[in-house]
Amino acid sequence: MVDMEDEDLLAALGVEVAPLNTGSHTPQEERLIAGFEDILRFVKTHGRAPEHGEERDIFERLYAVRLDRLRALTSAHPLLAPLDTHGLLAASSSRTTPEVADGLDDEALLAELSLAGDGGSDDITQLRHVRSFEERKAAEDIANRTKCEDFERFQPLFERVENDLKSGVRRTLRFGRDASVAEGNFFILGGQVVYVAEMGETFRTPNGEPDARLRVIFSNGTESNLLQRSLQRALYKDETGRRITDADAGPLFADKMEPDDIVHGTIYVLRSLSDHPFVAEHRELIHKIGITGGKVETRIANAATDATYLLAKVEIVATYVLSNLNRTRLENLFHRIFQEARLDLTIEDRFGNPVQPREWFLVPLHVIDEAVRRIQDGSITDYVYAASQAALVRR
Repeated sequence: MVDMEDEDLLAALGVEVAPLNTGSHTPQEERLIAGFEDILRFVKTHGRAPEHGEERDIFERLYAVRLDRLRALTSAHPLLAPLDTHGLLAASSSRTTPEVADGLDDEALLAELSLAGDGGSDDITQLRHVRSFEERKAAEDIANRTKCEDFERFQPLFERVENDLKSGVRRTLRFGRDASVAEGNFFILGGQVVYVAEMGETFRTPNGEPDARLRVIFSNGTESNLLQRSLQRALYKDETGRRITDADAGPLFADKMEPDDIVHGTIYVLRSLSDHPFVAEHRELIHKIGITGGKVETRIANAATDATYLLAKVEIVATYVLSNLNRTRLENLFHRIFQEARLDLTIEDRFGNPVQPREWFLVPLHVIDEAVRRIQDGSITDYVYAASQAALVRR
C-alpha cells in the first residue's frame, strides 16, 4: 500500500475528520477536558470505565462520580465528544445519582473533587483542583515503598547525619531555596530522613525536562524506586520538607556572618598543670580545646579557681587564629570528632560539689593540629578519631 498521511487515509475510507479547535478553550473548558482525560487514562490502564463500590479505591470511586456528572452535563458533550473514543458519555451510570457518593459525605467528596464553588454549588463546571497525572503519580511513588533488604549498609549514614544535626555540623533548609536532587543528598520528607542512594541516567520527559530514576532509602528501613521530579514535587508540597546540608566547613568559616559568629577568633589548646595523679601521669596527652573572641591569656587568668580548668593553672601549647568563625558549631565539631577520647574525670569545685569538665581530651597535640588543618580545608568530614590508634582515620 502506498504510504498515506493519516488524514488522507481517513478521507479514503470516507471518514470525515473534524479537527479540534485547540488553543481557543476557556479555562472552564480546559478544566473539563483535564477531568475527562483523567477518566480516559483510567480506562486505558484498566480496560473498563471506573465503577462505584466500597471495594474500589478512592480514585476510581471519584472518577465514577465525575463521569456520572459529565454524562449529566449534556452541554459539555460537544466539547468532550472528540475525546470520547470509548463511548463513555453515552453509556448509562451504574448507579443512580443520589448514591454516587458511595458512603462519602458531601463535604469530603466535594473537597476531594473540588466540585463545590464558593456558594456550595455542585456544578461540574466548578472543577478547579483536578490533580494532574504527574502529581498523582508522584504521590503514588512516594507512598509505594518496600523493605530495604540491605538497610544495614545505610543505617550508619542515618546515625551520622542525626549526630551531625545535633552537633551543628549539618543544618536543615526549606526545600526550594535549592531544588536540586543528586545522589548522596539527604532530605526530610514526611518526618523521616531520606537518602538518595542511587541515581540512574538522565532522560528527557515528553515536555523536554530532565529526569532520572532514583533509589531512595528512608530512615525507617524502607526504600522507593521513584523519579527525581517525583521526589522534588513531594518535597515542595510537604510543609516540613527540608534539605539537610552537607557536612562541610562552609558554615564554620563562611563569608556571611550569623548571630553566633565572631569576626576574628582563636582556637586554643591548653595543658593542665594540675597535680591530680591521673592528670600528672598523662599530662602530655590531656588537652583542653577552646575558642575565644578575645585574648587567650585573659580567658585563662583565673584557671586555678575555675573547675572548667581543673582548678589548676594551665599553659598554652597551641593557638590558631581564624576569621568569620561560628564559635558554637566549631566547638561542637571538635567535641564530636574527639568524643571517644573525652577525659572521664570528676573533681570537686571550691564548694565541694562534684564537677566533670567536658572540654578535656586524651589526644596528642599533633592530632589536634591535623584536625584544625582539615577543618580549614574541609576534609575533616572524611575522618574520625580512632582512640586505639591515637590518630585521625578515614571513615
